Amino acid sequence: MSHASLKPGAAFSFRKTMTVAEQAMFTGISGNLGGLYVDAVRAKKAGASNMVAFELAVGGLATTCLSQLGGPTRRIGSIALNFAAPVIVGESVEAKAEIVSVTGDEATCRITCTLSPSGATVVDGTATLVPFARA
Repeated sequence: MSHASLKPGAAFSFRKTMTVAEQAMFTGISGNLGGLYVDAVRAKKAGASNMVAFELAVGGLATTCLSQLGGPTRRIGSIALNFAAPVIVGESVEAKAEIVSVTGDEATCRITCTLSPSGATVVDGTATLVPFARA
């Protein structure tokens, strides 16, 4: 996308099921061995129906949306996420990023992640898209 195409209201969404295989990969990447994330029995004792998906893996779905909005010449300059509710491995999440304002070459975006099909919000936040070039 060119600078001219960074317009408030532009949005992109992406839906994905959080799988056991990806949970295992993210465990390896992050090194997080917390019981809620890697042990279904412990997660069930805590009241979950299965392991809890890593919050950053869920929030990371929004980066796909941000990349689509920013195009090949922009990167994420900042991101702030609030995790309203846990996502259980096996649930589907729809991430959405929407440009809310543009100042110069930077775009401020709203992020939401909702459970599909219920629509319950599990993540919300903001991000900025900035030019890739180093200052």
